[in-house]
Amino acid sequence: MNFNKICIIGLGYIGLPTAVTFAKHGINVLGVDINPNIVNTLNAGKLHIHEPNLPEALSEALQSEKFRASTQAEEADVFIIAVPTPFKQNEIGIYNDMKYKLADMQAVTSATESIVPFLRKGNLVILESTSPPQTTVKLVADILHKSGLTAGEDFYLCYSPERVLPGQIMKELVDNARVIGGVTKESAQAGADLYSVFVKGQIIQTDATTAEMVKLMENTYRDVNIAIANEFARLADKFGVDVWEAISLASLHPRVKILSPGPGVGGHCISVDPWFFVEAAPELTPLIYHSRQVNDAQPNFVVEKIKQALSAQAAVLGGEESILKNKKIAALGLAYKPDVDDLRESPANEVIHLLQHEGATVLAWEPFKPDAKLEGINMASSFDDAVQDADLILLLVKHTEFAKLNPKEVAKRTKAKIVLDTVNAWKAEEWQNAGFEVVRLGVGK
Repeated sequence: MNFNKICIIGLGYIGLPTAVTFAKHGINVLGVDINPNIVNTLNAGKLHIHEPNLPEALSEALQSEKFRASTQAEEADVFIIAVPTPFKQNEIGIYNDMKYKLADMQAVTSATESIVPFLRKGNLVILESTSPPQTTVKLVADILHKSGLTAGEDFYLCYSPERVLPGQIMKELVDNARVIGGVTKESAQAGADLYSVFVKGQIIQTDATTAEMVKLMENTYRDVNIAIANEFARLADKFGVDVWEAISLASLHPRVKILSPGPGVGGHCISVDPWFFVEAAPELTPLIYHSRQVNDAQPNFVVEKIKQALSAQAAVLGGEESILKNKKIAALGLAYKPDVDDLRESPANEVIHLLQHEGATVLAWEPFKPDAKLEGINMASSFDDAVQDADLILLLVKHTEFAKLNPKEVAKRTKAKIVLDTVNAWKAEEWQNAGFEVVRLGVGK
């Protein structure tokens, strides 16, 4: 089929890079977002997200006049849905003793409904949003059938998940393997033809529900493995062991690769996708459910480590209840992973809220999004502002600039004498030599 015009709905971390990449390869692309500020920003040649090489790609797409942004969909040959699938805020599912989060499919529903007036015979519709199993063949197909056309007969319908790493999106969109799941074989072939415009990696065709499963399986696999790493950290803390040393030694085994523990699991994939399986089949997913419980509870473990670090001072001030009360803590990093500005589902936020609930005053510094506005979190204006009056410095994200901090220079800029490293970024001996007491997540020595 001919791909003269593509309409991409959702101009976030996936939709926008995909849009400008197609534009770079000569296809007219209309990017649609319901946020007029995003649309105006992009049409002015500016960005609302941080991603290496994206500014140059957007500039090239605008100059070639192959890309423009709008708040409204239009007729096109291809429609791609790349909107978020967050959790429902005030609703949970319950199965026996299991309480689990539910996917909020409103954005996918609205995006699909916006296509209906423009859907024509021979069009290709692709869902990229991470979704529970059977979303494509049930939710999306049912909505599109309101056009009077039938998926797989009158138009092609596919599911093709994004599988890219923030910070490497522009490269991995092109180089990574691509899974195309069609409601029919012809639909899968049409999707493969589209992505072959720029994808250099292998393109694999399958059915839509298998493709949805693939995406969820990838992130659930990682979530389960991070959960065991986090439990290892708790065990190491109990038994007086350095979990980072133990992990490095255990991973010398040729068939063992243990992931890293940390303050929790965040982002819009690993911390979210496993719940889609639990929601779809709670009776079949006890391991996935309990892994989510472990990772969601990790911020509480961090807070307990902070209490331990401050316990000597608290004993002088009057016992357990005063350990965190009125303590000033500098929280370094709010992103869900190093060197990105993506704060979605970040465990750092939960750590800060827990500290504040127990009476601590927390000032957060996020160099990749210094102007972030997060409910209940006070942002520092700079690194110096965050640490100046702190009683404790808490490292929550392994940003490169944090890992490279010179502890002797930091000592000159803060009154804090305690640092807590949750991500194994700092060499304890160097910080100790600079006059700091060093506490590390998963180190019970």
